Amino acid sequence: MAQQQNLMDQDKLCCSICLDLLKDPVTIPCGHSYCMSCIKSHWHEEDQKKISSCPQWRQTFEPKPALVKNTMLADLVEELKKTGLQAAPADHCYAGPEDVGCDVCTGRKLKALMSCLQCLVSYCEQHLQPHYESSAFEKHKLVDPSKKPQQICTRHRKVMKVFCRTDQQCICILCSMEEHKDHDTVLAFTERTERQGELGVSRQNIQQRIQKREKDVKVLQQEVEALNLSADKAVRGSEKIFTDVKLQIRSHQKSEVTHFNKLQEKLQQEITELRRKDTELEKLSHTEDHTQFLHDYPSLSCLSEATDSPSISIRPLQYFEDVTAAVSEVRDKLQDILSDAWTKISGPEVDVLLPQAEPETREEFLQYSCEITLDPNTAHTRLLLSEGNRKATVMSDRQVYSSHTDRFTDMFQAMCRESLSGRHYWQVERSGVEVSVAVSYKNISRTGYESGFGNDDKSWALECFDNSYGFRHNGISTLISGPRSTKVGVYLDHSAGVLSFYSVSENMTLLHRVHTTFTQPLCQGLGVFAFYGNASAAKFSKLE
Repeated sequence: MAQQQNLMDQDKLCCSICLDLLKDPVTIPCGHSYCMSCIKSHWHEEDQKKISSCPQWRQTFEPKPALVKNTMLADLVEELKKTGLQAAPADHCYAGPEDVGCDVCTGRKLKALMSCLQCLVSYCEQHLQPHYESSAFEKHKLVDPSKKPQQICTRHRKVMKVFCRTDQQCICILCSMEEHKDHDTVLAFTERTERQGELGVSRQNIQQRIQKREKDVKVLQQEVEALNLSADKAVRGSEKIFTDVKLQIRSHQKSEVTHFNKLQEKLQQEITELRRKDTELEKLSHTEDHTQFLHDYPSLSCLSEATDSPSISIRPLQYFEDVTAAVSEVRDKLQDILSDAWTKISGPEVDVLLPQAEPETREEFLQYSCEITLDPNTAHTRLLLSEGNRKATVMSDRQVYSSHTDRFTDMFQAMCRESLSGRHYWQVERSGVEVSVAVSYKNISRTGYESGFGNDDKSWALECFDNSYGFRHNGISTLISGPRSTKVGVYLDHSAGVLSFYSVSENMTLLHRVHTTFTQPLCQGLGVFAFYGNASAAKFSKLE
């Protein structure tokens, strides 16, 4: 009977908010009692409504009542605890499958009482206390428990279901109507669908590269097998004649096998890395949460460009037959014949599989710097060329240029005089709302839509806006994220088919890399535009 009475007392001494025994009990004007932290949390949520109410009766109080610890209830709770009936929290205090658990609890987790938008962590009542007691947390925003608090807007406390393409970030619907009002925004689902398509293309490219590298590895294996067989045959035919010839053959065999094994190892490493990248992208493609997908996408979608290399062809199997013939010659002519034979064995270098690495430091890039001047015969009549024809500025009035078939008539663009092949590096300084930094074949159209840099398959352009970048080729534009800078560096390796754009400040940050096959020499180009009276300018920097 006494135990039943104790159980009834315990029920009366429970907080109706957390459903646990009262902790630091306080009694509000309507007579109901709560844990001090529970009622503070409840009123904190109501602060925006500028009211304070009883969680049970919904009676409102104005102004907010002062909270004073109820010492009598506190003593009763302590007495009840001494009976031993206060064990671990009841099951309803633990987080179930559908509940938000406390991220700090170890072992079995308690239900989270609040989630903090600054900490991006959910807390149970006990672990939430520092947010109420320490001034260090007074500016932290607490919201109802969320399994993914990083998806809640810290300003409006709304789920971020919108994606701002201008700033490349997820926002809530209220943000899209306020500070992102004039930005390019879409639903997160829509952006994720588009990025999912890009991810599929990246995976397809990886698979193609894996297949090509596996084929290259197979060819190298065949090369090694053929070389070993030919060397064995040469040794068997020569070992009865000259012992020293045998030693030379074995030494050259070892050198060649080592060479091919190193190449094979490099290709295997690339295949392994490509498989790892494909696994990451596959996992990302199955992510159900759009915001998480967009959060992880930039760091995972960045794919190193494939090294361009000619197909490996098997050389004739007659590696060492010349050696067998040579050993039958007289001794005094043998050394000269062997020298010629080693030259035939070595054949063309296979190192072309692995082209020269792209420069990494500013000093390395400057080794390939080149002098650049714009060709006045290509400049649109609204462009003013200055500083030795290295700078182009949009003007309100047309400039006086002679008539020429190379002149752009519809786009505010100009091209350089020089043609590029080999390896080159240059920098462009820009100002204004939009500048296009491009390379193009000389036979690009000079009129109409296709004359715009990046609008056809004859030109490649980095479009530089106020707060973002875009890469354009063959009429397709791709939004690029990267640090804003007034300087853009361009690196070209024509024979390798590599074109890279960098944001240049204290450091060089890669914005976009193109890997293709250039079929003609290229020319640098600049596009400078004006919108609503705001003109742009761009010039080729002098590099030292």
